[in-house]
Amino acid sequence: MKATSLGDFEELVLMSVCILNEQAYAVSIKLDLEERLKKGINISAIHTALYRLEDKGFLTSKMEGATAERGGRRKRYFLPTSEGQRALARLKSLRYSMYQLIPDLSNA
Repeated sequence: MKATSLGDFEELVLMSVCILNEQAYAVSIKLDLEERLKKGINISAIHTALYRLEDKGFLTSKMEGATAERGGRRKRYFLPTSEGQRALARLKSLRYSMYQLIPDLSNA
């Protein structure tokens, strides 16, 4: 693994891959994140994050067969590695513990 840190967008992409499970490919991830974030996302940003996550060892990918509906092109599906799952668990724990330290700001 080349790096162990995750940027915010990489974290979102990795979470989406985990949520989509075996149906995670660039377009399905894009649609999932656009729905959750309520904003458009450039497909090239998704591809960049996916390949960066794969280079870091957080994702693995496999090519599936070509389909007529895709004009004979194949899809690359992504799955989290055990290291990717551990990275998300560490981030979740860190974020949760930090949120617990924030004072109640509702009276501000």
